Amino acid sequence: MIQEASANIHGDARESGARLREARTAAGLSLQEVATRLRMPVRVVEALEDGRWQVIGASVFVRGQLRSYARLLGVDVEPFLETDVAPAAPVDLVSHAHTPRYQRLMESAGRRAVYVVITAAIAVPVWLATRSHFSDTPPATASLDAVPAESAPAAAPGAEPALPATPSTSVARNEEAEASAPYVASLAPVNRSAAPAGRLVLEFSGESWMQVAGRDGSTLDQGLMRAGDTRSFDAASVARVVLGNASVVRVQQSGSIVDTSPYQRANVARFAVSSDGSVTAAE
Repeated sequence: MIQEASANIHGDARESGARLREARTAAGLSLQEVATRLRMPVRVVEALEDGRWQVIGASVFVRGQLRSYARLLGVDVEPFLETDVAPAAPVDLVSHAHTPRYQRLMESAGRRAVYVVITAAIAVPVWLATRSHFSDTPPATASLDAVPAESAPAAAPGAEPALPATPSTSVARNEEAEASAPYVASLAPVNRSAAPAGRLVLEFSGESWMQVAGRDGSTLDQGLMRAGDTRSFDAASVARVVLGNASVVRVQQSGSIVDTSPYQRANVARFAVSSDGSVTAAE
């Protein structure tokens, strides 16, 4: 508990009070004038001169008011402050709030339960959404254009019982199990535009300028191509090809894709077609 602050004031303070009164009288000041200058109540000035410091309050206030009064009159009261006024002691604060141990345990358990619930609310949906990726049987892959074969019809009533499993029947059963696995649509495009044998096919996925020259020196085709355009030529009749913006052009020769990067410069491809249909660098 907080003790009375006035208990910090001890000793006989009359001597210092009498000294202040004599200095005030010698200066020709009244109690009211001193109280006005120091902005103190008159009763506080009287208590300082009478040595009744206990009625003023805590020792910290007594020290401040004594110093102000002594400074006004030019009196040194520091020796009296050291002997008659005890230094201000810090107040001992005692906590009256006590939390029972079982209450602290309950609060700790409640916080842990909330943590577990939040973790489960996050982890369970993620596990449900991703558990198919950890399945032991990988999903089969089929093209979007492929239609799975219909399952074999069930055995008719009265049919002969199945023979004991043999290695061949085990392999068949494994194939049936793979066929029964879920199909995942493959986004890989089906190549329907493979060039026939002996043909040179140019497919454009963007704007490009094209010039195709024949073996007799004539121009077989030229112009500005747009995305989606396709041109097909007899490879035996083509001598040279020039492709602007070559990165958007796919070249096929007899069904095989030709890499034109060795013939490109500043994204312009120039190549020649030999008599056997192979692609070579243009001279």
